[in-house]
This record gives sequence, structure tokens and C-alpha cells, in this order.
Amino acid sequence: MKVIAFNGSPRKNWNTATLLSKALEGAASQGAETELIHLYDLDFKGCISCFSCKLKGGKSYGKCAVNDDLKPVFSRIEQADALIFGSPIYFGQVTGEMRSFLERLLFQYLVYDGKGTTLFERKIKTGFIYTMNVREDYLERIGYAQNFKGMEKLLERFFGASETLLSTDTYQFEDYSKYVVPGFDPEAKAKRRQEVFPEDCRKAYEMGIRLCSK
Repeated sequence: MKVIAFNGSPRKNWNTATLLSKALEGAASQGAETELIHLYDLDFKGCISCFSCKLKGGKSYGKCAVNDDLKPVFSRIEQADALIFGSPIYFGQVTGEMRSFLERLLFQYLVYDGKGTTLFERKIKTGFIYTMNVREDYLERIGYAQNFKGMEKLLERFFGASETLLSTDTYQFEDYSKYVVPGFDPEAKAKRRQEVFPEDCRKAYEMGIRLCSK
């Protein structure tokens, strides 16, 4: 079994990357081969609307025709048994890098038939891990929960079963005194980092295990 995770954060060793690594540890505990891809290391852009993936009889029908760093990644995805996406939340949405990646990944499989048909040939499991400063009790109030549910439904449409993990009220800086952030309580943030984030790591680990189950 092959499980690939995608880090949509510009940071390689912080909240999102840590949780993705824990999820891959869970998958590895079940014998899976794992890979973590940092999207910010790759040279690519979002969909350019060339529609080569929709051209009747075209050599790139159902495949993104753009020849950049995503091309080999898409080939590996088609051999994967599970995918895990991870992104911090910026203004209520995933990062621009993750958004561009998802545009390219999903649009090549989209069929304009009004029936929800996709060209991805298998059903595989997916997971999405989100990290954010927002407290959990704010998610419904500010509309974030709806965004997360929409992404889950989108992944279900293209790939199959999907699940979501939210890591809220995260620790953003190692030293809050260096930044102008009067809305945060550094001590409360540090306490949550010590007491709650390990539980999020456990949940990510268990997600990795579930994604490898039959």
C-alpha cells in the first residue's frame, strides 16, 4: 500500500507538517509505504484553462498537459492507495499553493456531464488536515465549517471516502513577544500546545491507520 501526504504549508516542521508526519507514521504502522511532499518545494501554477484534458481525442484527455513539477506527482498519485492533504487556514481557505495544486489535480478528472462522473479510475481513501489560529467554537459562526465540509464532499466525489481533522487555536510562534499579536494570550497558547496538540497528533496517527484499513 502506498500513502502520499501533501504539505500545503510553507513551513516544513511546524503544525501542519507535524500532523501529516504523524498520519504517515500511522499508515506506516500498517505496513504502508509513505511519502511526504512539500508543495512549496515544487515549481507549478494553478490551472491555466488550456482544456487539453477535455479535448476529444486529444493525447492529454483526462490528464493535465502542463509539463512542470506536478507532472511526476500526478503519476505517483495514480498509483497511490490513499492521499492525505494538509494546509493551514489563511482567511478561511487553504493556502494558495494548496488551492493551485487541487485545481490541477481535480480538474483533469472532471467530466462535464452533470452526473458527477470523474476520470480517476479507482476509489481510494483521502484525508484532509487543517491547522488554524481560530478557536473551535468560532468555526460555525465565521463560516469555516461549511468550507471544510465542502472540501470533504469534493474529495468524496473524485476519489471516494474522505475524512477531516481540524487542529484549532494552534501555536503560531515560538516567541510571541517578538510579534505584534495583542489578540493572543501567549501563555494560553503555550498551554494548549502542550496539552491539546499532542491529542491532535494522536488523532492524525489514527487517521493514517484508518486510511490503510479495508
